[in-house]
Amino acid sequence: MKIQKVTIEHRPKVYALLQRAFPGRAYEAALVKKLHDNGRLLHEWVCIQTNKVIAYIAFSNAYRGKQPCGLHLAPMAVAPDFQRKGVGSELIRFTLRQEVIQNQPLFVLGEPTYYQRFGFRLCSCPLCPFDKNNAHFLSIHNDNANTFTVGYEPEFISQATPTITGKRDKKSE
Repeated sequence: MKIQKVTIEHRPKVYALLQRAFPGRAYEAALVKKLHDNGRLLHEWVCIQTNKVIAYIAFSNAYRGKQPCGLHLAPMAVAPDFQRKGVGSELIRFTLRQEVIQNQPLFVLGEPTYYQRFGFRLCSCPLCPFDKNNAHFLSIHNDNANTFTVGYEPEFISQATPTITGKRDKKSE
């Protein structure tokens, strides 16, 4: 397995992976395509095995008002035949060591028991607009004690409202 930054050539394979990893849902693939089409800054990587994209992870800007205040981890996907084999965990660990990621406040909307093993903790500040009471909103390197609602790139909202899903739906292992 090889982890590398996403190139333009990877994009069709990424969209196809997102469709396979989230069957019956078009949100994730449409979101990433729209982020690419609109030229949004993304930090994204793929896992390649025998020339196939088997996993994908992306980080986009998180905002306080109009100012970036960190990054959102979303989406992340693992091909169905590679789930529950540690691929997602390896990809997360790899990205958390990358210079562009490692010291930034990071936010994720997901299953707390899964993301806590990578150092993420439930957070009460900032507030997540997609998670009432921040029950599934976690952060790392977040020392913000001021209450505000964290912003996402507009494509997150224009595609549809993201749903809080458990580990199995997140396809992150």
